[in-house]
Amino acid sequence: MEIWLEAEREQLVLWLPVAFGGGIAAWFLLPDAARWLGFTLSALALALVAVALPGGGRAPRVLAVAGLALAAGCALVWWRSDHVAAPVLARPAVVLVTGRVERVERLPARGMVRVTLAPQGHADLPPRIRVSLDQADAVAGIAPGAVIRLRARLMPPPDAAVPGAYDFARVAWFAGLGATGRGFAPIAVVRPAAAPGADLRARLSDHIQSRIAGSGGGIASALATGDQGAIAEEDAEAMRRSGLAHLLSVSGLHVTAVTAAAMLLVLRLLALSPALALRWRLPLVAAGAGALAAVGYTLLTGAEVPTIRSCAAALLVLLALSLGREAITLRLVAAGALLVLLLWPEALAGPSFQLSFAAVTAIVALHESPRVRGWFAPREERRGRRLLRGLASLLLTGLVVELALMPIGLFHFHKAGVYGALANIVAIPLTTFVIMPLEALALALDLVGLGAPLWWLAARALDLLLWLAHTTASAPGAVAALPAMPGGAYALIVAGGLWVALWRTRVRWAGVLPFAIGMGWALLTPPPDLLVTGDGRHLAIRMAGGEMALLRDRAGDYTRSVLGENSGAEDAALLLLSDVPGARCSPDLCLVELDAGARRWRVLATRSGYLVPWREMIAACRAADVVVSERRLPPGCAPRWLKLDRDTLARSGGVAIRFSDANVRTVRRGGGHPWLDPLRVQPPFAPASNPQAAGDQAARAGEGTPRLR
Repeated sequence: MEIWLEAEREQLVLWLPVAFGGGIAAWFLLPDAARWLGFTLSALALALVAVALPGGGRAPRVLAVAGLALAAGCALVWWRSDHVAAPVLARPAVVLVTGRVERVERLPARGMVRVTLAPQGHADLPPRIRVSLDQADAVAGIAPGAVIRLRARLMPPPDAAVPGAYDFARVAWFAGLGATGRGFAPIAVVRPAAAPGADLRARLSDHIQSRIAGSGGGIASALATGDQGAIAEEDAEAMRRSGLAHLLSVSGLHVTAVTAAAMLLVLRLLALSPALALRWRLPLVAAGAGALAAVGYTLLTGAEVPTIRSCAAALLVLLALSLGREAITLRLVAAGALLVLLLWPEALAGPSFQLSFAAVTAIVALHESPRVRGWFAPREERRGRRLLRGLASLLLTGLVVELALMPIGLFHFHKAGVYGALANIVAIPLTTFVIMPLEALALALDLVGLGAPLWWLAARALDLLLWLAHTTASAPGAVAALPAMPGGAYALIVAGGLWVALWRTRVRWAGVLPFAIGMGWALLTPPPDLLVTGDGRHLAIRMAGGEMALLRDRAGDYTRSVLGENSGAEDAALLLLSDVPGARCSPDLCLVELDAGARRWRVLATRSGYLVPWREMIAACRAADVVVSERRLPPGCAPRWLKLDRDTLARSGGVAIRFSDANVRTVRRGGGHPWLDPLRVQPPFAPASNPQAAGDQAARAGEGTPRLR
């Protein structure tokens, strides 16, 4: 052991953020405070035992540091969850709210504006809410710092609709959001912002979108400011399915391009003066300019977590270059990961952090390999061979990155692009060396009114990028779907991938085994046969031919998307249960029978708000194995196996059932995470059918004492 650790001594520090992240992950996975405390104390005990081991050596020190990092990670995210605690709306309400605008997100592709507000004089509302407005209702003057008054229908942040879906309640908790909803006209600006229109990011996005129409302008805005609101949903979906969605999120590629461009420009301009070139260390000056550009670009694009991570990495690279050290190393990646986790430990649970660091780790680990360096090192050769070698390097890098990202995409989104490596061979150079420089030059020339030709060229390049995305996304087998990946399988995949990437001796290849076991486990896990949303209104059931059918004829795009992704079906392939042969549906009820697990299952579901005669409902319940309803069913409704009515679903959340082995998974599994049972506030009740009266009553009660439960 000591011999191996000595051989890997340069790699040991890379496991510090892994252990720290392991402590954070334990807090999310363990259910309550008693187990969080037990884990933390156990990790500290491990560190103490390691320190007390006789003989010294490297192994005890490694165990001691790992124990401390595990305990610190769990304790930090626990403290963070308490530190951001804020009341949450108890139930849906219509209110008249006056609040200060904290953030404005314009989504022209969806015809709406999303506004984050801090209510003022409303002790019975959460301290931060988010409302969506129709674009036509968003009056001029809605900007950060302004105070506005509007009527809104608010609701608490929802849990995941079904097991495995996006858990907005958790994300909203750490963001401090206590309610979301829809705002209605008229909207009044009570007090304008200190400097109306001073939001540089919004003004720059509007300017870019005025020069390039449609989704092309939305992509150009995303590259410059991180604003993706003008990208049409079908184009955004094509980018996701083709593996090109990373180009839309401001991250390492964009920060690197901006930093390198600033350094090159400053270096070339200063080098024109022989006096400056002789007296100053121009590379250091250029590095300083690159650092300023990276920080400015990060602030301009909204300072999201991936951008901050990329900015920190760029600053560390510039520091290493200034000190004459090797810049791009796994130690740099580890330092960036540790910095992000120290500031935002909750980021570990989100796909953004995982995708970003998995991609960067895969790239750097690949090119740190002596064999790969030997393959692609610069050498004296013909231009054609040099070009082929560069293309081979790009293809190999793309394949490794896709292999690293595919399990993460399958776990979080239940689908992943298959041809992303090939598409990125064209898309990355097109974006980095054509689109972004053209956009930067066009913006600069707009200062003197000469940017139109460059905007036209940028628009054609963006059309090419969109064509590539749609062509790749529509190719046969372009998307791999996996509706149900067990958490244990995902943990094995992550552990195996890290083991291969972070060690350098032959022991690293032992990580292939857990990676392969995890992938096999994930691929062999059958998808659910029945999905029920947490409100009981919607379900999707697998029919005899394998297709999924929806209960209600009318289901919103979001509901269809969630049920489709988590069942392994495309949105367009979802059937209506009332149209499926063998299903018996009336306007109020649906009954379907299917064979699974050596028996026949009968599923009964209500599909309207009208009451079914009591005797008929009781008889139907007794003849069914599973009954699903959005309302409270009478006690006499006793199905043979499972009743999922409003009361049951309020405790369990959404449900996924596999009939072959009678497996039931729920969104809520008990536990003490703060977003599961937060402190709640509620405005005075008023019927939603009379929103004006509700708003007036809420306004009159704005200064009152909050009602908690």
